[in-house]
Amino acid sequence: MSESDVILVTGATGKVGGQVVSLLLEAGAPVRALVRDPASAVLPYGVEVAAGDLADPASLDAALKGAGSVFLLWPTLAADHAAPATIGVIAGSARRIVYLSANGVPEEAPDDPPRELGGIIGSHALIERLIARSGAEWTFLRPTGFAANTLGWADQIREDGVVRAPFGRAARSLIHERDIAAVAARVLTEEGHSGARYVLTGPRAVSQIEQAHAIGEAIGREVRFEEVPAETAREQMLAAWGDAPTVDGMLRAWAKMAEEPEPVTATVEEITGTPARTFREWAADHAADFGPRA
Repeated sequence: MSESDVILVTGATGKVGGQVVSLLLEAGAPVRALVRDPASAVLPYGVEVAAGDLADPASLDAALKGAGSVFLLWPTLAADHAAPATIGVIAGSARRIVYLSANGVPEEAPDDPPRELGGIIGSHALIERLIARSGAEWTFLRPTGFAANTLGWADQIREDGVVRAPFGRAARSLIHERDIAAVAARVLTEEGHSGARYVLTGPRAVSQIEQAHAIGEAIGREVRFEEVPAETAREQMLAAWGDAPTVDGMLRAWAKMAEEPEPVTATVEEITGTPARTFREWAADHAADFGPRA
């Protein structure tokens, strides 16, 4: 393969990015990982490592040299100020950008994402708009909720086997991070995906109550769900995150999903040839993460 076949993976040490790196290596693709601190990055053998920070566009030149495709995870809302320059630098070097966005972004991201989209969705809409106008080929992956987000319940489960959260009936089509990565790896190494906006989901919508029970089955002890009033949850979330638009957006979304479950698509199977993993499979894969701390 030529140097221009190199695939640059951002977020390469994270849950999704790390899986993308592994799957690309298995497929025989040349992979370069963008990390802020190469000395502390733990990556598989065979991965080229490049230093850089998406919040600092000037730091990306070496990482982008010869890269034909980029798997892009946007770091934080705080980095949005750098987005126009960063996307411009990436599009000026790479032919293709595969962006990990989120379900809930409008089908065509508006010129000025409305405030009611919420912090995270508004940020994704901004990045999508910049990429679509950049001149690069692009594909947007729009997963529903990550199954891995339920790891936020781990401390409660360890303590007394109770998940305390609002909207227990909220039903989400949670997706295994490996399924997101499997789609990304295909899109990065195949033609025919340019201009696509793929909504990625698990195989069925599962309520938060059912999620707690499935984790209990995986770890071999009962886990029950205890409903928390939305007002109480908002106070707790604001104290932890301090981002009111994101908190309020999440609470609105959960309230809606308590009445209308998240959609389910067959996109994972259509692209990879393998059905999406169930939440029970995800819980079994991560049972150790809910056990006693080492």
